[in-house]
Formats: sequence, C-alpha cells, structure tokens
Amino acid sequence: VLIMKELGIDKASGVPNKNKVGKLTKAQVEKIAKIKLPDLNAYDVEGAMKVVAGTAKNMGIAIEGEE
Repeated sequence: VLIMKELGIDKASGVPNKNKVGKLTKAQVEKIAKIKLPDLNAYDVEGAMKVVAGTAKNMGIAIEGEE
C-alpha cells in the first residue's frame, strides 16, 4: 500500500515481467523501508530496502538504477 501511495497508482501490474506501472527512486525505497522496518524481517535499513525493492519488482514497479 505504501508503494502504491508513493507512486499515486491504484493497482499493480497484472504481468509484472512485461508491463511496468511505475518507477521508484532509491530515496523513495529508503523512505518506505524506514517506515516498514519494525514490521519487516530485517535488521537494518539496507535489508529492509531489499525487501521493499523485491516487493515493488513483483508488483511491476521498476527501481531506478536497477534492471
């Protein structure tokens, strides 16, 4: 929900490998990770950022600076 709010979209991609519905910057991923850190299975912000980035990729959202 936080990822969709950050991008201002209503729903994720039905085909995440082909259809990208948005793009997050590293700063946006870090902002979401800091909010979600207590709820995630991660010890630090970097680990939480990996979890958030993985979730975003599965939703069809590209991460700036990654393929």
